[in-house]
Amino acid sequence: MVGNSSHVHFGPKQWERALTYIRNTPAVRDVLLSGGDPLTLSNHALEWLLSKLQRIQHVEFLRIGTKVPVVLPQRITPELIRILRRYHPLWMSIHFSHPDELTPETHKACTRLADAGIPLGSKTVLLKGINDDVETMKTLVHGLIRMRVRPYYLYQCDPIIGSSQFRTPVSKGLEIIKGLRGYTSGYAVPHYVIDAPGGGGKIPLLPDYVAGRDGDDLLLKNYEGAIYRYPDYSSRLVGGNYTVQ
Repeated sequence: MVGNSSHVHFGPKQWERALTYIRNTPAVRDVLLSGGDPLTLSNHALEWLLSKLQRIQHVEFLRIGTKVPVVLPQRITPELIRILRRYHPLWMSIHFSHPDELTPETHKACTRLADAGIPLGSKTVLLKGINDDVETMKTLVHGLIRMRVRPYYLYQCDPIIGSSQFRTPVSKGLEIIKGLRGYTSGYAVPHYVIDAPGGGGKIPLLPDYVAGRDGDDLLLKNYEGAIYRYPDYSSRLVGGNYTVQ
């Protein structure tokens, strides 16, 4: 709905329709509360939603997508933490863009959430002139790890109206991933994805580490550019029996 001129309001009436759909759709095994931003709801409204969802037997876990711990960390109060604790398994994705957002206040908010047993992941949009270089991204992901936030997604900027000045070529994102992989902990390397236009879902992108084949060997290029062989047999005779692997 980004860029839509019509005003859309959500409240209990619309939420009840969504809850009815989820109740009637057993294939739905996890539910994401997303934006706007669910943590800008009142405690009462947020708990109403979480409690309704938790009662649906086939919903296995809940997720919250938010930027509030970054831009309004004082919202992560002890009272809010007491509410969230009641609805495990509950996961949270937090939107970070730059190391400057890793403030003491944000660190305190993330500590409260992590101490409440909520697994935290970060979602970062690749933005031209803001975080589109290896060193900035490395500083960001290292800071997130120290705050117990797992760098999860690095998003290619969506082709939405008004975003052209922030968009980078895909090659820039691949360059950043290549500059992280092998040079830091695997936990600190996010998945670089394009959220495919038209509802195609998230498509992961990786630098090309496969250099080719030599007979049964797969030739792999590591982060330093060195080539290694891996025995990748497409078939093998074992004890006189022909097996396919």
